[in-house]
Order: sequence, then structure tokens, then C-alpha cells
Amino acid sequence: MRLPLSMVAGMAGYIAKNKLRPNPEWQKTVAPPKDPANPFKIVYTHVSSAADRKPHPMINKRFPLVLMLEPLHACNLTCTGCGRIREYENTITQMLTVEQCLKASEDCGAPTVSICGGEPFLHPKIGEMSNRLIERGRNVILCTNGMFIKKKIGDFKAHECFFLNVHLDGLEKTHDLCVERDGVFKTAIEGIQIAKQAGFKVMTNTTVYKETDMDEIWRMFEMLETLGVDGHTIAPAYGYSAVNDREIFLTRDDIHEKFRDIDRFSKRFPIIDSPIYMEFLKGDRELPCTTWGSPTYNVLGWKGPCYVITDGHYKTFEEYMTQTQWDAYGPGNDPRCEHCMMHTGFEPSAAVGINSKFTDSFKNLSWLLS
Repeated sequence: MRLPLSMVAGMAGYIAKNKLRPNPEWQKTVAPPKDPANPFKIVYTHVSSAADRKPHPMINKRFPLVLMLEPLHACNLTCTGCGRIREYENTITQMLTVEQCLKASEDCGAPTVSICGGEPFLHPKIGEMSNRLIERGRNVILCTNGMFIKKKIGDFKAHECFFLNVHLDGLEKTHDLCVERDGVFKTAIEGIQIAKQAGFKVMTNTTVYKETDMDEIWRMFEMLETLGVDGHTIAPAYGYSAVNDREIFLTRDDIHEKFRDIDRFSKRFPIIDSPIYMEFLKGDRELPCTTWGSPTYNVLGWKGPCYVITDGHYKTFEEYMTQTQWDAYGPGNDPRCEHCMMHTGFEPSAAVGINSKFTDSFKNLSWLLS
């Protein structure tokens, strides 16, 4: 199976329960309070009027699936396409405590926690944080550039629901160019080997840019296969407002072109992204943006509306769910969303079965079992 049975069954039960009885407090939508400290704050103007917008199919059944947990934004690299080290430059030295991270997980209740950043391995208690989340029944995906695995692998416990997710954007020359430092690829590969030898589950995360050679990605997956890597996630580069560089990011047409042969990849390699989301990337299916499915929590609070756009930070998860004006975002509503097809916004839509087809159940089952 592409994912552990317990992980799949737990997520399926969670989705069924919340589709039937979502938390009623999260379904309210209220106007956020005015900021008395900044009465001149500019509010972003959206392109369509309220009368023109179609309500989201899940607007009254909102619930999270994956918590994007950012315990810090500090990083030992300056990757070309990363917006975190730029957007959070003023708070780059701050970090969340383990207790704050556990509380965020409890408050939103998402069954899966993706620990990202920054580089999570720079957090002095990242091992304790991961282990305690697992003890609370969470599936934990620890995203890393792989450079500290050798040094800190002893801080973690191998578990069927714990994945090290190593960032690799191509083979050695390409990847080192993307992360702007020589030697990173070799260190990451060494880290993968050490983790697999220690019994850990390892997956890789690949971002596809305009200059990405998909044949090179295929060769990289072949190489990773020899190391026993358990799975791969792959997604188009998404434009941060803090990295306003359209030259490296993809338009929707670019994405369709890059991912036109993704079925060939999925049949050959253990791609973790669902076949429904892959159809969306190819342009064979439409999905609405379900941003609340992957909420982001960091040192400033709950980031709204999404992982890449920051129009505010909220103190509590309930404020994030109720004060974010959800119907103002997404393709067709906000120009910043027009070319976005990133997994945190659209994979939740595929997971909960929005715009589902009769054959989707069979497609997902065969994908899971392959």
C-alpha cells in the first residue's frame, strides 16, 4: 500500500464523521474586528462582487484535514522559491514551544500534522515534539532539507505513522542550484540512507518549476527507488507574495503541460498525491480551493487565508475559521489565487470527494493498493 492501512482508515473515518457532523462553531462567518492600532490598513480588493461568486460546496461544512505546523521559520538554506525566510524576516529568530504546538494540534483536531518551516530540525525539541504528537494519535510528516538527519536521527522514534519528508527538486546539479548551495543533495541522500537503515519511513517532496525537466525527475525517482524510499509527493511551484517572481512559477497552462504524463509516474513510482488531485493538475478535472482543509499555525498565530497568502494572523483556531472571509478567495475571486493549484488548497477537495465521479472510489482503492 502507498500509505499505512491505519493512516488511511483513520482519515476515512475522520472525514466521514466531519462531513456528517462538522463542528457548528467553525461554520459561522463573521466580520473580523477592526484593528484600532492601524485604522488605515489597506484591505485587498477582490476581483468579483459577492453577487458573482458561487458558494463553495463545503462552505457550511468546514473542517481541517492536515495541520501545517511551522514551529519556526529559521533555515540554514535560502531556497530560490521559498517565501518563509522573506515574509517572516522580523520573527526569524522566534519559535513555538512544544506545548504551543500540541495545543494547536488539539485545537484544530486534524489527524495529520505536517511539520514544516523553516527547517524544523533547527528546533531544539523537534524530536520531542514529533514523538508527543504521535503519542496523541497524529500522523506526522516532518518536512526537511535532510541536512541534519545524520546528526539528530537519534531524537526520533520510528513509527508507521511517522514520515521524514525530504525536499529534493532534481538530481545533484539541479537541486543544489535550487537551494543555492553546493553539497546539499549529497547530504540529503546520505540522510535518507541513514534514516532507512534505522527503520524510518522516508518520502520525498518535489517542487516543479518552469525550468524543471520532468525526465530528470523520473531519473531521480529511479535513483531513490534503489534507496528504498517509501513514497513521493510532487506539486507545482506556488507563488508567494514575498517572492513575486513569475519567471520561476507556473501558470495554470504551464502546470497542465508539466503534469500531462503524471499517470505514467504514478504507475511506476509510489506517488502519495491522490489520483484525483493529479487529474486536477493535468486539467482533466476542476476542484474548488478548500483552504481551511490545511490550516497553517506559526509563531504569529493561525495564518489566513492560506499557506502562501497572508492577509492576517488569528489568535485562535475558531477565529481563523470564522473571521476569514472564505468566499472572497480562490480562482475567480482573488487575482493572487488565479494560477494556484497547490496541494494544501486543492488536495483536501479531492480527499472529501468534491466534484466526485462514480469511478473515483475504484480509482482511489486501486491507487492505494498499488
